[in-house]
Amino acid sequence: TIQSIILTPPRTATTPFPCLKTSHLLSRSLRINPSRSFATPIRSCKPSDETHGSGLANGLNWTKPLLNFAADNFLPLALIGGVAFGLANPTLGCLADKYYLSKFSTFGIFFVSGLTLRSDAIGAAAKAWPVGVFGLCSILLFTPYFSRLILQIHLQPQEFVTGLAIFNCMPTTLSSGVALTQLAGGNSALALAMTVMSNMIGILIIPFSISKFIADGVGVSVPTAQLLRSLVLTLLIPLILGKVLRESFRGLADYVDHNRKLYSRISAVFLSLVPWIQVSRSRSLLLMVKPTVFIVAIGIGALLHLVLLAFNTLAIRSLSAVTGGSESIFAKKENAQAALLVASQKTLPVMVAVVEQLGGAFGESGLLVLPCVAAHIIQIILDSFLVNFWLRMDLPSNTAKVA
Repeated sequence: TIQSIILTPPRTATTPFPCLKTSHLLSRSLRINPSRSFATPIRSCKPSDETHGSGLANGLNWTKPLLNFAADNFLPLALIGGVAFGLANPTLGCLADKYYLSKFSTFGIFFVSGLTLRSDAIGAAAKAWPVGVFGLCSILLFTPYFSRLILQIHLQPQEFVTGLAIFNCMPTTLSSGVALTQLAGGNSALALAMTVMSNMIGILIIPFSISKFIADGVGVSVPTAQLLRSLVLTLLIPLILGKVLRESFRGLADYVDHNRKLYSRISAVFLSLVPWIQVSRSRSLLLMVKPTVFIVAIGIGALLHLVLLAFNTLAIRSLSAVTGGSESIFAKKENAQAALLVASQKTLPVMVAVVEQLGGAFGESGLLVLPCVAAHIIQIILDSFLVNFWLRMDLPSNTAKVA
């Protein structure tokens, strides 16, 4: 303000000329010496404008990095926010669970997947069938062997360890793997095929896996018909519905293709509802357990997921080297990302259904499920950071292509 007062010349009040005469004098002064006529107004206004502009810029400077950070890390922030909100106030999460909002979120994820699923992606998934076969074998045959290593850990209550071992025998997640693959720009059609087939085949294999790796001779019954019906309602129907809408309206397909980033964030919001509801449901049990014991169980779950990621990464690279190197179907980034994400995750809803059918054969059901809730959330958060790392790695190459 002081700067404006000093630099702005005082207005002369001795100009009672009519408007016409004033404009005539102004035009005359412009013809005589334009630089002299404009020098004083520009010099008097510029400092004032710069003062207000710089103040506004300084007010927005600190918000721009935060907004950029939130945009670059939208998925991890959404997941962590869901966990924090569920711990802070579980009432809304329990209410959402009461009205089956988790099923709605899964429906929404696969509906969006159907909207964004291109026909050429289906062809790419068919060509990558060896990668899909490896993914199924890793999910249902190879990774359950790590359950025996988990059982070697001694922890009180022992149900925590047993629950994580059962969790490791499960098929892949129903929605997280597909959503994360889509966010990473991977082969989402391949991820979807592995998800559906591993869950359908896994329903038949899970009893044998639990009997072999966890308790020899213990009979386990799995609600096969109920799980199959749930898979059809929450996976196949929304996917087909989204794909039909995409193919029926060409304008809709073009709009979705031009706004893929928006639909990726919608999938991320749907995905964040899962940990929010799970944490809200299990908060009371969580508060009953000693914090140190639960932290150890969380660490075991995180370590298990990192081991699965390392195992599948090594397996994919070995298969890529054996089957042709850089020209191999396993070496394509889209296929490798889909296989790594889907084959390294384990599903919680199927595990909960299996534990309910065990009838307390392995201990208290709530204690069996509780560490698996944390492991389920951790694997999604860790993979979201992995996807975010891939996206940031792709930025220089995309910029170079545009240039």
